[in-house]
Amino acid sequence: MKKVHLEECPLCGQNEPKNVMSCTDHYASGESYQLVRCSKCGFLFTLDFPDETEIGRYYETPAYVSHSDTRKGLMNKVYHLVRSYMLGQKASMTEALNQNKKGRILDIGCGTGYFLNAMQKRGWNTLGVEKSETAARSAEKHFGLSVLSDLKNVPVGDTFDVISLWHVMEHLQDLPAVFSRLRELLKKEGCLIIALPNSESYDAEYYGKFWGAYDVPRHLWHFSPDTFSQLAQREGFRIEKFAPMPFDAFYVSMLSEKYKGNRFSFIRGMWRGKVAFWHSLRNPRKSSSIIYILRRK
Repeated sequence: MKKVHLEECPLCGQNEPKNVMSCTDHYASGESYQLVRCSKCGFLFTLDFPDETEIGRYYETPAYVSHSDTRKGLMNKVYHLVRSYMLGQKASMTEALNQNKKGRILDIGCGTGYFLNAMQKRGWNTLGVEKSETAARSAEKHFGLSVLSDLKNVPVGDTFDVISLWHVMEHLQDLPAVFSRLRELLKKEGCLIIALPNSESYDAEYYGKFWGAYDVPRHLWHFSPDTFSQLAQREGFRIEKFAPMPFDAFYVSMLSEKYKGNRFSFIRGMWRGKVAFWHSLRNPRKSSSIIYILRRK
């Protein structure tokens, strides 16, 4: 299998990453992957992950809910309930960031299209990008959305008021190329919305190698507020503000309890998610996931 081996930190170029822990792919393969941390900037990333030609098979499982839309099992039912609530919150926030005006939005990694459908219902002009053919066809069939298979396929000269990546950037292999394309596609006064798992969250620290949001090898980069701020600055963006996503802790904690092999993982996860929720209210930088609002410098 072709793997990407990084000898230097992709954030600062330091060539002495330190081993942190070994995590298991609980979704698809059962394989183990090493997480390493840059000794200079603190960036945490997955070592020796599958390259673009190989990574697709690690998503090909009915358990991968954002692509399959499965509702089997109690945890996936909770996922859909939380998503239904959060869709309205995300849509309202997006409109507020565009001064409550309708506009054009590009959602990268749109999955089965629920967020874009919510924006379409509010009168926005929408376009999605999704590499999973199954998920893309579902978005087109159920919601009548226009979905492209690759960011490179967005027509040259096309620009957007808002570009969103909801839990997507941690999957993307060539970060400099992605940001270069984002700068081309975003209008001068446009807004970039990026949601990411937080590797310094309460639940990440509590669960360690079993934390569900490490999700190796699909998640390549494990950002914290500090390391993502460094990346944004390097790529010509400023973080206008950030907002916690405390409800993510419930689903992630249930997954983490399952990965630990604990009985009553749903109940245990709900309790730990509640504890994580309160930690994130006291300190948003401890939230399980964080939404970053970016503008051009």
